[in-house]
Amino acid sequence: MAAGAWTFTNAGRTNILDALFDVDSDSYKMALFTNASNLGSGSTTFAGVTGEVGTTNTGYTAGGESIAMTKSGTTTVTVVITTAPVWTAGSANLTAKFAAIYEVSGNILCYATLDSGGADVTATNGNTLTVGSNGGTVFTLA
Repeated sequence: MAAGAWTFTNAGRTNILDALFDVDSDSYKMALFTNASNLGSGSTTFAGVTGEVGTTNTGYTAGGESIAMTKSGTTTVTVVITTAPVWTAGSANLTAKFAAIYEVSGNILCYATLDSGGADVTATNGNTLTVGSNGGTVFTLA
């Protein structure tokens, strides 16, 4: 199973260009969402997205995990996640379709499907779900 590419929300694009996102100094989180979520290109704030993964015995905490990102380059700028978030599934298993990166103040930067074919991804009791990789590229601007 390969995850889909990170996709900017419409507001995410303009927030970068308007310097409202500082990818290497603002506080960000990655959250997981089910196939019932309304997450998409028109999503603007974390609070406006429905269908976050449940927390009862799934190993998931509401709001997701804190992440840090860094950028490098000048002509071509690459943004990476420094440490990929890892969730350990509980007795109820952990099932998600989407991941989103959002600023802790609430604005969504981007999202990805966890399976490029569009299927749900499930981690069973005691197994882990890792989204991205340490040093994994989120996006590149050239």
